[in-house]
Order: sequence, then C-alpha cells, then structure tokens
Amino acid sequence: MIQLLMWYNVDFPRLVLILTPTFLRKPKLTEYLKVLVLPITKLHYNWKIKRLDDWYKLNHTGQVCLLRKVLNDKLDPAQRRIYIGEGNSFPRKYIYTRAEKRPAFLGKVYIYQNNEYLSTGSDFIVHVPSEIISSSIHELNSLITFYKLASKRYKIQPI
Repeated sequence: MIQLLMWYNVDFPRLVLILTPTFLRKPKLTEYLKVLVLPITKLHYNWKIKRLDDWYKLNHTGQVCLLRKVLNDKLDPAQRRIYIGEGNSFPRKYIYTRAEKRPAFLGKVYIYQNNEYLSTGSDFIVHVPSEIISSSIHELNSLITFYKLASKRYKIQPI
C-alpha cells in the first residue's frame, strides 16, 4: 500500500534520526533520542485516532441511510439488524356538537396513545434487537441524539 504524504503523517523516530548529525549517530544515542521522542509519538498517535473519529462524525448526518449505518457500525457490526422505520403520527378525531353542524358519524375510530398523535408523535422509529437494547441503551440513545436533526423525535422499538 502506498503511504500518502500528508502534513500530519510524521514519523518522529525517523525524524530524530534524520536531524541527528551523522557523526553522532551511534546506537546508544539514537535509542536515547527515540525514547525522548516517545511521548510525542504517543500524543501524535492519539491525535490521529481522534482525527479519524471526527472525520467519521462529520461525514455522517441524520439522513436515514447514514443514521442506520452509524448505528449498525457501532452497535451491531456483524449482523447489521438495526433499521429505521416511519414514525406513527396520526391525525386527531374530534366529536362535534349539533351547533357546529358537522357529521356525527366518525367511521372507524382507533384508540392511540397520547404521544402518537401528529403534534406529539415520533417522526421515526428505530427498530433494534432486544439484546442490544438491554446491553447498551444509553449508547444507542446518545448516538441517535447526536446524529438526528434537532426537531425530530424518535422512538426505540425492540425487534
């Protein structure tokens, strides 16, 4: 694999060796200088890992396909069983008085929970296996909250 030359790819032990004058490049001194540079090398490695994590977060948004990908990557990488469905927001049905002169027949009426109506319902439902819910519900909630749009509401439903 060809290593791309980027500004953040720094090989500090090699840089120490290159910057050391040739007449001082003895094995003991080179190893001593590499040990001195070791904390910077570890710090640089941690920075590169954090950079990759930040790029991952920036490249994934609240779109359904990308949110599903993020949840499956983090919580169910092997079987990828998490999927996202449509929300359940139903219109309210009202019973009118005779003075309003509206039809009295309502048709079929279904009884929903109070949080399932249009003004209070969820915009999307995340279908998750029950073992993932029991083991990492907090991580699931934090991932969904991080990636979803601020105005969207969700509900987690076990498969």
